[in-house]
Amino acid sequence: MKNFYVLVAGFMLFAGMHAASAQRYSRKDTAPKEEYSPMLYLISVQDTEETEDLSAAIQSMREAAALERMAKENAMMDYAETHRTGFQQLEKPQFVLTSKNNKYSLAVGGMVALRAGYDFNGISDNIDFVPYDIPNDILNYMPGYDESNAKQKLMMDVSTSRIFVKSIANTRGLGRIQLFMDMDFRGGSEGSYTPRLRSAYVSFLGFTFGRDITTFCDLQAGPSTVDFRGPNSYNFNFATMIRYEKRFARNHFTVGIAAEMPSVNTINDLMGYKQLQRVPDVPAYVQFAWGKNRDSHIRASGVLRTMYFHDKYKDKGISLFGWGAQVSGRIRIARPVVLFMSGVYGEGITPYIQDLTGSNLDLAYEGLDRDKVRAVPMWGWQAAVQVNPVGRLFICGGYSDVRVEHERSNEVLGLYKRGEYMFGNVSYMLTPSCKIAGEFLYGTRKNTIGIKNHANRVNLMVQYNF
Repeated sequence: MKNFYVLVAGFMLFAGMHAASAQRYSRKDTAPKEEYSPMLYLISVQDTEETEDLSAAIQSMREAAALERMAKENAMMDYAETHRTGFQQLEKPQFVLTSKNNKYSLAVGGMVALRAGYDFNGISDNIDFVPYDIPNDILNYMPGYDESNAKQKLMMDVSTSRIFVKSIANTRGLGRIQLFMDMDFRGGSEGSYTPRLRSAYVSFLGFTFGRDITTFCDLQAGPSTVDFRGPNSYNFNFATMIRYEKRFARNHFTVGIAAEMPSVNTINDLMGYKQLQRVPDVPAYVQFAWGKNRDSHIRASGVLRTMYFHDKYKDKGISLFGWGAQVSGRIRIARPVVLFMSGVYGEGITPYIQDLTGSNLDLAYEGLDRDKVRAVPMWGWQAAVQVNPVGRLFICGGYSDVRVEHERSNEVLGLYKRGEYMFGNVSYMLTPSCKIAGEFLYGTRKNTIGIKNHANRVNLMVQYNF
């Protein structure tokens, strides 16, 4: 008989429990216009004590349903409040497991992205559109060079598809603890689809330990592009780090500082001599945000570097100081119009300028007698506008420029001097999870001896988030 009571009580509460399992979460301070409703499962349930009293059984199951609903709502709140938006960032997870008290939860998600592109009237010799890789070396203009091979190119790629795992633990001592790992398939040569670890970190109490996007990067200042790399003066790169960030004044102000594993690229790397580094890079920033949801901001960032270099002419190791400064921001001019911008200047900061990453231009010799080494000055800027004219339609366009200030004695080497990047795209959200987009790109590269070349690309993309 007692089993019958429980069965009757369960039937009476089925509709209410089913509705609870489909609860949607929306908070005014995080996502006022977006409903977040992942597929969410409890990995343990509240045990119901056996009883002969039907009313007691019903009350017990109501309490269990209320606890279940609360756990699910709290889990959705956790993932909504910790969701990070901006350049190359993933959507909120659609599959979440949580314990009955939401002490622990685990989410799995990702996206599949197909990019198809065609270069014409000049190419960027890279699966991404990188002005630095536009062929214009003096060797390209010598007899026997097949110029037609640098005019057109077809590409299709799914290596930017991603998988991520995110876990949140709500603890007494350390508060909300986040663990995050994600990967794509760009770990090897082009077309190999070798898995690559992008991020792997744990964060709590404002600290982040592990591998994440460099602290110098302002994720909100990067415009949306079909091209995976983005504007050539932007600085989206990963680093292994220890970071601390703090928000205050009702989230109007945010400050951050980190110690990050350095990456120094010099002319020695071309000669097979790798100089090991001894001091971490130290990036820091201060940001002021405003607007109803703090969706506009201005950020000032800086980075200090101590770079070790082996002077092969004097056969000794030396250290040089590098530094960079950046002003960036995202400003909502009107409801459908958003401005993205950034400007950076520094010496020896190739890891912090997209077009120059890995270019061996952090340090260079001065003068024909090579008696001195210096950190190479470089700078760049980008600006873009995005318009949302109707519903799910977005139009975005922008310009980016990078320049390197070489010593006059080094200009005869035909080194990279300037790169330009222009883009315009249209994207449409077929569903909240599926996006299609098209884009046109134009870029130029100029060398120190005056040789200049350009490239054009048309990109198409289909992306589905899960």
